Amino acid sequence: MARSPLTLAASVTSALPRVGVVGAGALTEGAAGRFDTAVAELDDGRRVVVRAPAEPDAANELAAEVRALRALTPGVRGLLPFRAPELLGEAGLGDARVVVVDFLPGYRVDAAHLPPGRGAATSVGEALASLHALPLSIVKTEGLPVRTPGQIRDDVRRLIHSVRATGRAPATLLDRWTRAVEADVFWRFESAVVLGGAGAASFLFEEVDEAPRVTGLLEWHGLQVGDPATDLQWLAAAPVAADDVYRAYAAHVSRAPDALVRERARLYAELEFAKWLVHGYEVDRDDIIEDALGLLASLDEGVRGDDLVPDGDLDVEGAIALLGRVREPSPSSVDTSMQTDAYDPEELSLWLATDETGGSAEAEVPLDEAAQSHAGLFDDTSTAPIAVVDFQRQSTAGGDASGTLPVTPIEDEEREAERASRAAFQRWTSSSSE
Repeated sequence: MARSPLTLAASVTSALPRVGVVGAGALTEGAAGRFDTAVAELDDGRRVVVRAPAEPDAANELAAEVRALRALTPGVRGLLPFRAPELLGEAGLGDARVVVVDFLPGYRVDAAHLPPGRGAATSVGEALASLHALPLSIVKTEGLPVRTPGQIRDDVRRLIHSVRATGRAPATLLDRWTRAVEADVFWRFESAVVLGGAGAASFLFEEVDEAPRVTGLLEWHGLQVGDPATDLQWLAAAPVAADDVYRAYAAHVSRAPDALVRERARLYAELEFAKWLVHGYEVDRDDIIEDALGLLASLDEGVRGDDLVPDGDLDVEGAIALLGRVREPSPSSVDTSMQTDAYDPEELSLWLATDETGGSAEAEVPLDEAAQSHAGLFDDTSTAPIAVVDFQRQSTAGGDASGTLPVTPIEDEEREAERASRAAFQRWTSSSSE
């Protein structure tokens, strides 16, 4: 039974001695019922967020979040151009653990609604670049997971093996993924501090100088040293804005060049379908298995003829040439990587839904009623949808093998994109406040 906002707010006085609660209200996080959450008004004028797990797995996630937030010392936070929640206190509530953090203002936007152009998209790229530039010692000192490219690659191998063992996945997809995992060039990257799977819901926006900017970052429970591509895989659900996010990210990242970060991000996004299938077999749920098979079939059709791995080996000059496809903006302008059992079947069913721009995917796979009735069992922070229809459109419109559309660097077009970005966010915020 869900705890009421008043019950959660009452626990604040145990977590924060010498404060009084003068108001409380519900706070929806879109976590598929895995947490009970409320926002409380304190007598000193502060607003805080109170969270308690609604199921055992959520308790482990909340504990991981606490460890991650403790690693974000004032010095670390000073290196970031955005805010992260500050851990204020903890308390017991029955047999559960209640965590209190400060409330971060701002609004969140679905991946499909993230507009292109300078502003929202470029701010997301800059925010992720700054996160990935943090010293590795921040994670190591706190004893959080540290994973090498070799370990991550082995995880992918094991997942592909599990999918193959079902005997139900399309052979062309298995071959596609196997080519990627066995290509050495694919795994030549430098590990970095990552969230371990950021999503569109991780970013909080506010208007800054009349443009949307990332001012807060949520969901720190997967903080670790790992593959930066895991924090970019959600961009498969934001095909309109993805190019600008990647450009800003490449322009601000401080690590060694990573020519295939976008391809690995796509691989991880596609493997969410594979994990959904494996999960169905693990829990012996025919409805999940059939749902996953339908998603995999549509994915297979959407990426047919595409390859994640560039032809031939990639030397230094080849890497520079590949990185050159990501144009810099004009000067005027927990171990969760591959080992999670948290899924949201409702979100997965939307990955292949009708394209909002007027096109439609080759196949839309509905989530059956049995899976819908169990939607609360799974987290909705798993990798965002792959826009299969956009993979198809790009392959016929002259896009490169990475799924990147040709870009014409014209100043007027950039300004128009910026205006469109602001207009889209104004419409979004207006509709959200009604």
